[in-house]
Order: sequence, then C-alpha cells, then structure tokens
Amino acid sequence: MDNITIALPKGRMAEKSFELFTSCGLSQNLLNDISRKLVIYDMGSHLKFILVKPTDVPTYVEHGAADIGVCGKDVLLELNRDCYEVLDLKFGKCKMVVAGPKARKDNFLSNKRVATKFPAIAEEFYRKKGENVEIIKLNGSVELAPIVGLSEVIVDIVETGTTLRENGLTIYEEIFSSSARLIVNKASMKTKSDRVKEIIYILKNAVDN
Repeated sequence: MDNITIALPKGRMAEKSFELFTSCGLSQNLLNDISRKLVIYDMGSHLKFILVKPTDVPTYVEHGAADIGVCGKDVLLELNRDCYEVLDLKFGKCKMVVAGPKARKDNFLSNKRVATKFPAIAEEFYRKKGENVEIIKLNGSVELAPIVGLSEVIVDIVETGTTLRENGLTIYEEIFSSSARLIVNKASMKTKSDRVKEIIYILKNAVDN
C-alpha cells in the first residue's frame, strides 16, 4: 500500500479534517495530537499528516512534499498553485466580500483604495469590474483600514460577519463562496493513482451522504 502524505492547515480546519477522516474510516482519531505535533503518523492507514500554515498547504502539495492537501477555496484562488482541485469537502464555509463603513458616501470612486490579505483576488475582481483601484496588502486585521482612513473598502473572507458589524462595517458585495477543498499533487495522481483515487472516493461518499 502506498504511503500518502496529507497537508492540513493548522487550526479548526485541521480538526474538521480529522473528524471527517475518522468518521469515514480513513484514519484513527488523531485529534489529540494536533496541538503538540507538526507531523502525525497513522501507521495502520499508511498516512502521514503534516500540519502547516493554511496559506502553505498548496505549496507543499504543488512541490510534492505532500500528496494531498486540504485548504480553503480562497487560498487556492489567491495563490493559483499548480495542483488538482478534486473535491469540495463542504466544511469551513465562508465568503469573500467587499466591505466598508455603513455610512458610505459613494460605492464607485475612481481612486478607491482597497485593503486586503488577498491582493490577487481583489485585483482580479476590480479588473473585471473595470474599476481603477489601489490595492493595499495587509497581513493583520484589515477591518481597521477603513476605520483609520487607510482604505475606503476591504476585501476579506468572512464567516458570520460579526467582526465587521462590531467595527461598524457592512458587506457591499459578495465575490464568491468558499469552503474546504481537497487538492492533489499532479505527479501523485499518476504514481500513486490507486491509493489517491481510493481516498478521494471514500471522502466523496462521506461528504455526499
């Protein structure tokens, strides 16, 4: 049986992934190992799990350090890595939105400044709209940007919208819906085809039923 390495994003998505893998019999219950290990072995299932920063999952998969990965659709669209997206795992649901102050004066500004952790997604969205904007890349809390005048609007991923509301912001537009996706290394799909397809099949049955 082929040994398979699976890259998981640290945090809640890793927990949800392990719950799914355990529920459909792919692995043992390894939830207790998440907080203290970066590499978790499931010898019985010939699986090795590596826990990485969410934005690093597609990089590990693209370069073959992992055969399979779990990451959000938002991360896939932002990074555009060279790997197969094979399955919507239907958890980690959220949406990419344009948001700004509730008391907005004008939705269309020719020199609009947009603060975001997702510059590629924001740039593509406004390019398609034909709006000329300045993209400001931030790594921390983007909600602060319109409050202090750094930007007019933000492009960000939201789950419930609570943080936006607490900061006096509201959603102007929804760009797309996001959820956890299963991705596969292109070489692994060929060299470990039977095992990879078996895992995809088991997970597909689990999320569809």
